[in-house]
Amino acid sequence: MNAPNHKSAAKRLREWWASPPRSGVRRLINPWEYRHLRVFGGMHIAGGIVLAGLGALTLSYDAYAWAALFLVLGVANLVGGDWLIGIARSESAK
Repeated sequence: MNAPNHKSAAKRLREWWASPPRSGVRRLINPWEYRHLRVFGGMHIAGGIVLAGLGALTLSYDAYAWAALFLVLGVANLVGGDWLIGIARSESAK
């Protein structure tokens, strides 16, 4: 009557995360984000620029702790965006 479903939620999640197939550190990237690397890379870079601008603005108000936070987050976003665009370039070169 009711056949047992051998696809548990954990197994479905692993299958979803494994598509598209990728190797190494690229498995850390969300699959939906991996399918649109250039878009998300550009969004990370834009966010990094905005955060760097906020960091410069807060520096002018002598709020050094907030400025450091914004600048560190901005640099992290810039590096992450560059990494995603670098992956997209290497994928398109193949």
